[in-house]
Formats: sequence, C-alpha cells, structure tokens
Amino acid sequence: MVIAGGGTGGHLFPGIAVAEEFLRRDSANRVIFIGTKRGIEHRLLGPLGYALREIDVEGLKGRGPKALIRGLYAIPNSMLQSRRIFREFRPDVVIGVGGYASGPAVMAAWLMRIPTAVAEQNALAGNTNRILGKFVDRVFLTYEESRGPFAAGKVLVTGNPVRAAFVGALAQSSPAAARRGLLIFGGSQGAAAINKAVTEMLPRLKTLLPPVRIVHQAGEREVETVGRAYRDCGIAAEVTPFISDMVSAYAAADLIICRAGATSLAEITAAGKASVLIPFPFAADDHQTQNARAMADAGAAVMIRQSELTAERLFGVVKDLWEDGRRLREMEQKSRALGRPEAAAAVVDACLKLVQPNGR
Repeated sequence: MVIAGGGTGGHLFPGIAVAEEFLRRDSANRVIFIGTKRGIEHRLLGPLGYALREIDVEGLKGRGPKALIRGLYAIPNSMLQSRRIFREFRPDVVIGVGGYASGPAVMAAWLMRIPTAVAEQNALAGNTNRILGKFVDRVFLTYEESRGPFAAGKVLVTGNPVRAAFVGALAQSSPAAARRGLLIFGGSQGAAAINKAVTEMLPRLKTLLPPVRIVHQAGEREVETVGRAYRDCGIAAEVTPFISDMVSAYAAADLIICRAGATSLAEITAAGKASVLIPFPFAADDHQTQNARAMADAGAAVMIRQSELTAERLFGVVKDLWEDGRRLREMEQKSRALGRPEAAAAVVDACLKLVQPNGR
C-alpha cells in the first residue's frame, strides 16, 4: 500500500491509522508514504518506523500568479516522480489522504492502472478530492453530508480513521477527577481567538460550582500570557504549550472547547465527549464550519462562529451545559454515536477488495 499526502496532522494521522491496520492484518504487508519535505510527515513518519518517499509539489489554491505557474509546472514532474516510486515499490493499492502530494501520486497511479482511493476527512469535500473522485475506484468519507460530488457506487462512509492505540487507551481510561473537567485547545499552535475569549471569561468561570478542573493547550506563543491570566484570577489550571497525552486529557474532560479540524472531531467522537466548537474561519473552503455544523446538527456539539465569539457568549454556553447535566450526557451519547472506531478497518477491508480478482 502507498499512502499519499500529509502536510498537516489532519491529513497524515488518518493515513497512519490506516497503515497500522493494514500491517496488523499481515506482518508481510508493506506500506510507504509519499509526501513532501515541507509537510509534517517529514518529521513524524521516521520515528514511527514508516518509510517516506518525497516528491516535489506545491499547492495551487490561494497562490499568486508566479507561484501558481510554478506549481502548475511542477505537476508533471511530481507525477513522473510518483511513477518511478510505483515502479520500484509495485503497490497493489494507492490511497490519497489529502495534502499537496495526494493529487499527483493518485493520478499517476490511476494512469498506471493501479487500484486507487481517496479519503475525505471533512464534511465539505476539498477541490482536489472532488477531481480525483472522478477517477479513483473508491472514495472514503467521514460524513454522509460529503456524498454530493461523488458517484454513489464509489462512496463508502467509514468515518475518519483514528489510531488504534488512541482508541484502545481511551477505552481503558477513566476520569481522574470527580470534579468537572474542561479541556481547551486550538491545535498544536494554539488559537489566539479561543485563548482571548477564554481568558476574558475567567472571572465569570470562577463563579461556577463545583470547581472546574481545566487543562488548556495555549500554544507556544501565548502560554505565558494565558497562564498569567489564570493566576491573576486565582484559578488553578494546567496551562501548557502542547498536550502530549491527549488520551488522559480527553478522559478527564466533561466538556471540550476547540477548533473543528477533522482529526480533533474524530478523537472527540471516539472519546464520546460533548464539545463547544469554534471553527477556524480561514480554513480552505471554510470546511471547519461544515465540520462543526455536522456535529451541531447531530446534537453532539454547540457551534460558535469566530465572528460571534465573545467571553459572554462562550461563558453562557458553558454555564448552560454545566447546569443542565442531562443535556451534557445526551450530547456525550450523540457524540459517541458519531464515533467510528472501526473506520481504519473499514478502509482496509475496502482496499483489500480492490486488489482481489473482480474487486474493482
């Protein structure tokens, strides 16, 4: 199997989950990733034991004229690079998981008549997957809402794959504290808008009883400022630039405040947690808003647009949920119902069918 793409954790981590499941099926199976030097895959895959082959490709969307022309000229070369990798590795199936490397690699595989698939993590399918969906054999979706652009016969709604270690550890964990837990994060770099709203609502948050146990991933740039705000309000909180043990953080939380990236939502639903989602408004095609809306429509989350985010609004939502324990529990149940811990297995099952006789 070749897994093509990356760039961000939202694309790469589902690919890693699929790779783990594929290798679990048979130790003789082999997996390589195709990515770029600039993506997160360049620093993460090696320590995890996965081989990465790099191709030269650049993004096209939102680029200036010169960068756009350079990116267009790079496509044929990146497809030739992919073709050389395929001739050497001889994959039975190629999956694109999103990111710059996904498009050229999947198209090269299609031209070589290698079975192909793409995985769409978001509720609003990206332009690259909309195009690739016309060629590939299978399209794996996280949300039913994403079906529209794709031929019905190709689509399989699997959910977004989550690493087996995460799901397993979460199933064995239990909340460490009896008091209520609030988990706040905005991605690996934090989120300035969330940090601002949370720190401004701290004087109000202090009035909630019983006391709230808070873990706040503030990002490297704002960890000192956010930590000082908690101390000034006399609120004990664990403020950190980055949370390495997300399993424990999820397990101890009764409510989560965060962005609406696909991987975060896959983990939240796997954990069965209620959430307040503040989608990043500048994500490509505003896909985080679509992700958050899908969660909110299912009753698993409350969505607050960043343009409407204030300390008063955020505190009002948190207070209402704390005071309505029944609603909080119902949100947890609906979140858990959206979780797909078997997503990686479903993707691998479908890929194995592609490489069997008459499987395409």
